[in-house]
Amino acid sequence: MRVNSKEIEVLQIIEENGRISLKTLAKMTELNEEQTKAILQKLEKEKVILSYSAVIDWSKVHDQENVTAMIDVKVTPQRGVGFDDVAKRIYRFPEVKALYLMSGAYDLSVVIEGKSMSQIARFVSDKLSTLDSVISTTTHFQLKKYKHDGVVFEDGEEDRRIVVTP
Repeated sequence: MRVNSKEIEVLQIIEENGRISLKTLAKMTELNEEQTKAILQKLEKEKVILSYSAVIDWSKVHDQENVTAMIDVKVTPQRGVGFDDVAKRIYRFPEVKALYLMSGAYDLSVVIEGKSMSQIARFVSDKLSTLDSVISTTTHFQLKKYKHDGVVFEDGEEDRRIVVTP
């Protein structure tokens, strides 16, 4: 899809701040609010804008932190479809947060989340490694998050966890 310079400008701004108001976005791009809204609707309809999301530091929310793993997967591509079919089978699992086709020693990189390391291990052994095209997997557990989607996670000395009460 071809986009003009104003559409690119809108995309760059909302990529940095998805919660920006329509009024502020219009001012920043020197468009009126109707034009800005039309651009957003067009980009959403064309699936250029896929979602608006927040980056959450779950380590600060008591009892809500998950375990994240990055799994390198070596697969046998299928004739006529390459990696697409096995990728579709993998990304349909609810545990899968991201999936990438990679260059190098492994073909796919899968990012998953679970409540524990053993839950992730069960996912790998019971679901992922049993797929016909999967030859091998290597699992890497995330120990600490320093930066995600351009946002730096600060490492404060004090424990600032939020306790969720029923």
